[in-house]
Amino acid sequence: MKFVDEAVIDIAAGNGGAGCMSFRREKCIPFGGPNGGNGGKGGSVWFVADRNLNTLIDYRYNRRHEARNGEAGRGSDQFGAAADDILLRVPVGTMVKDFETDQILAELIEPDVPVLLCKGGDGGFGNLHFKSSTNRAPRQKTPGWPGEQKKVRLELRVLADVGLLGMPNAGKSTLITAISNARPKIADYPFTTLHPNLGVVRVAPEKSFVVADIPGLIEGAAEGAGLGHQFLRHLQRTRLLLHVIDAAPVSDNIDPVKEAKALAKELEKYDAELAAKPRWLVLNKLDMIPEDERAARCKDIVKRLKWKGPVFEISALAREGLQPMLHAIWEHVRAQVEQPAPPVDPRFEAPAAPAPVVAETVRPVRAAKKVAKAGKADNDEPVDPRFAPIEPEPATEAAAPAPARRRTRAA
Repeated sequence: MKFVDEAVIDIAAGNGGAGCMSFRREKCIPFGGPNGGNGGKGGSVWFVADRNLNTLIDYRYNRRHEARNGEAGRGSDQFGAAADDILLRVPVGTMVKDFETDQILAELIEPDVPVLLCKGGDGGFGNLHFKSSTNRAPRQKTPGWPGEQKKVRLELRVLADVGLLGMPNAGKSTLITAISNARPKIADYPFTTLHPNLGVVRVAPEKSFVVADIPGLIEGAAEGAGLGHQFLRHLQRTRLLLHVIDAAPVSDNIDPVKEAKALAKELEKYDAELAAKPRWLVLNKLDMIPEDERAARCKDIVKRLKWKGPVFEISALAREGLQPMLHAIWEHVRAQVEQPAPPVDPRFEAPAAPAPVVAETVRPVRAAKKVAKAGKADNDEPVDPRFAPIEPEPATEAAAPAPARRRTRAA
């Protein structure tokens, strides 16, 4: 299947249906009243990321996508039916931009999460909507609202952790073949790779990362030389760039240091943020250099480049020096994914709420007994009179009973 990573399409939502003006007319019912229904809502346009797609070729030739309009309202209190929405499926990592302003409208990274791009128009009101106690025979209606229309550009940016960068025939396709199950085309002529290739590298059980291989860059790619630099967009979401250098060029007129500096300038011309990403140096094709000259050749390249970052000396064809590089990449990717939480400024920390004090409810008699016992146990300390046990009052003389009331018979 042909790889297409860019497409321009027109999307249009459906218009809302018009409202209806109608009155109930039946025999023996002189004042039937309004019964015109509202119009239906127009269909909307949604985008969703599909993990089973990897190209935008479906939108290269089908460039117009319209949703249906809502039905108009009818008499007898019949409302118009709403139109169905349309769902456009794109690969994961697709960006939707406005064609005129180049504004990012949506970025589809999570699969199966729909995003609304064009909202359908609402239906118009029929005269039944305007009925009231003071307006018993309304004769007004409204048309349906128009749906949104947009011209958008779809750009696919592959989701990868590591990107391979280098000149043509630097050995990038051979490297991704050696470390993953990807099988890109490999040949002895430049620009063999015409579209990005993805490969999953498994370092150990439950330890893996994704590598993206893009076509080679040459000096002047920003001006259209070679295949251009539009493929660099696929490296903008990576966490690490591997700059693959051919340490054993075919011709003596080819200077790998000069090519590496030219490629770094092309990165800066395309995007300053991409040029500022972490970049490691990978010196490839060491199997074509005699063993006694390898160390001197690699040291000379690093010295002339004034390179301060990590350097790996490998041979992708002979599978030499790959494991240390893969383990270092995995540690870097894991550190980028599992970033520690930033420290919280103590000035903005919320004060800890004091623990609620639960008052112990004890009967006063029990409290007095406890205090009395404590006083007996410790005779040296005086007892607070406020907490002394309450002594019963002395018994007083019994009060004389009240004289019985005599009952008298009424005369």
